[in-house]
Amino acid sequence: MATPYDIDPRLLRAFTAVAQELHFTRAASRLFVAQQALSRDIRRLEREVGAPLFARTTRQVALTPDGERLLPYARRVLDAHDALRDAFRTEHRPLLVDLNSPGLVHDRILRRARELAPEQELMARFESGLTGAAGEILAGRLDASFGRYGGLAPSVRARLDAQFVRYEPMAVVLPEDHPLAALPEVPLGRLAGEHLYAGAGNDRTPEWTDLAVRLFDGRGIHLAPPAPLAVGTEEFQRIMAKHRHPVLAVVGFPPMPGCVLRPLVDPVPLSPVSLVWRKGLRHPALDALRAAAAELGEREGWRDRPSGSWLPAREPGVPA
Repeated sequence: MATPYDIDPRLLRAFTAVAQELHFTRAASRLFVAQQALSRDIRRLEREVGAPLFARTTRQVALTPDGERLLPYARRVLDAHDALRDAFRTEHRPLLVDLNSPGLVHDRILRRARELAPEQELMARFESGLTGAAGEILAGRLDASFGRYGGLAPSVRARLDAQFVRYEPMAVVLPEDHPLAALPEVPLGRLAGEHLYAGAGNDRTPEWTDLAVRLFDGRGIHLAPPAPLAVGTEEFQRIMAKHRHPVLAVVGFPPMPGCVLRPLVDPVPLSPVSLVWRKGLRHPALDALRAAAAELGEREGWRDRPSGSWLPAREPGVPA
């Protein structure tokens, strides 16, 4: 392989996006570029390094040995490039914070951070899932998000930093005429035979679907098949009425018309939530966000694990 000295970071960003997705169309969509432009950038990078980086067939894309060799270097270059960019503009730009969905507890953390650093601008975004948000963070279009850090791919976690925030008790959203809706809380055993929706098919939330699969395993609870992604209360209500599947959620899930939210018990399943940001990011508003999460967690016992609760085994990012 030739030794390149002046590779355009844009080419390396294109390369790492394809390396992560192993799919040119998805990588182009993630970078907000045309697929033809992305392919041109990859060909140009291959010319500059003097080696093919991807093996392409009509059915799949795979890294070549030279592509595997380049990937860790490309990531380190991009991390340094992003850190340099952040170092010279942190005082002049807002911090873009993904809250997943409106109405969750993350709203409170953001509000407290704004109180702690009123001179800073913290802007809310809503990506719905940590996997989708992580891709936006690594692409430089988001700064921070919340969710199940341990559910991300190891290669993605390696490029992120995380601060554990809370154990969030899980719940189920039921149609208000469901037989279990009359219970104040729903034992997991009572869901045996049910099909629960947990984001199957949503490429922004596989960390949540994986958590559900682990929770349902051995309990006779089934993962509901993919449904159209519902954005907003009205669409959620319509899809809920049409498919009638209970939905796996958390206790802080906002109210939905025509539905009831019931905590899950026996045992209480927990969703581990972390604050996640790009490794090396420095921003005074991020410092305020981290302080707000720690302060609220300490005051409200968010990091105290209830006795007899359930967590996925060997979960990265969760206190031992």
